[in-house]
Amino acid sequence: QLQLVESGGGLVQPGGSLRLSCATSGFTLDFYAIGWFRQGPGKERKGVACLSSGGGSTNYIDSVKGRFTIFRDNAKNTVYLQMNSLKPEDTGVYYCAALENYYCSGYVPGWPYWGQGIQVTVSS
Repeated sequence: QLQLVESGGGLVQPGGSLRLSCATSGFTLDFYAIGWFRQGPGKERKGVACLSSGGGSTNYIDSVKGRFTIFRDNAKNTVYLQMNSLKPEDTGVYYCAALENYYCSGYVPGWPYWGQGIQVTVSS
């Protein structure tokens, strides 16, 4: 089974930054799209950023464009989510997920491989 482990979450003030890491094993990033998803309090899980297999393209929801960046380090087999200018509405549990496909997908149930999630809290 493919494994994904998130790290780097925590508490940050509005306007601050965090970098989340998704350490992967059991597969190659060249053949899997990697997405970051967020589940806020009382909300459904939703994709926020995605990196296509091979790292050729990225996708972001409108609310994080210009603030979040998804990228990967192939040597470390790790995908990152750099989050800048954080807002309270960014608060939630962040999950990384893998999909054996070139393109990302907004259909959350279609993503078969998930990390356990990590809490990000943006509050003053």
